[in-house]
Amino acid sequence: MSETTTLPPSPPDSSPGPGPGPRIGLIAALCAIGAVVFLGIAAVYAVRGNDDTATGADDNDGWHGTEVSPGLPRPDFTLTDTSGRPFDFAAQTKGRLTLLFFGYTHCPDVCPAHMSVLRGALEVPGTPKPLVVFVTTDPARDTGPALRKWLDQYDKDFIGLTGTPEQIAAAERAAKVAGSVRLPEDQSSGNSEYDVGHAAQIVAYTPDDLAHVVYPFGTRAADWAADLPRLLDEEWPQESAS
Repeated sequence: MSETTTLPPSPPDSSPGPGPGPRIGLIAALCAIGAVVFLGIAAVYAVRGNDDTATGADDNDGWHGTEVSPGLPRPDFTLTDTSGRPFDFAAQTKGRLTLLFFGYTHCPDVCPAHMSVLRGALEVPGTPKPLVVFVTTDPARDTGPALRKWLDQYDKDFIGLTGTPEQIAAAERAAKVAGSVRLPEDQSSGNSEYDVGHAAQIVAYTPDDLAHVVYPFGTRAADWAADLPRLLDEEWPQESAS
């Protein structure tokens, strides 16, 4: 038996974002596919009691993301931070409210929009500040310095991680998100630019070291500002997904 679920639609954020470009439709479509793949995995866990239906927008307890129950364990992987030091994700984020996202600095739409929206949310007075961990899906171009420079545009405390393609693929599997894929280069442009399809959602790990809510592309700054205090203070069920 299999079941699927879809993310509830969110209206676009009102804050300034990247302008349109010829690649946006393609990348947005690929990222949407990544979100569906993730939620196809998460749907196995998204049940309440004896109810075999995945949590939906009408039964979401006021959250602005999609609930996953039981919670998904904080993944165990080690990558390299922008200073060149090993970063053990499970150990170094343990017990902390942590937002995990896989993307890349040349992304024309989803990645800069997510980071801009998070920046806006964290500027709201009283909003708790989570650890924001950005794992590149484009290690060939996203060197440590390049990744650090890009993240600093949004928040100097955002953590950037890179590694070999194999290490990043293992991290994606550990986090149960769709694997990223490098797309063919645009030969017509006369350069070596290329895009990377990747998962579009941010996974929120709470202090109990589980992810109970995932947030799709399109989540607004006001949504984050409303949910972050709840994510920090909510008393979650003790069961967890294996």
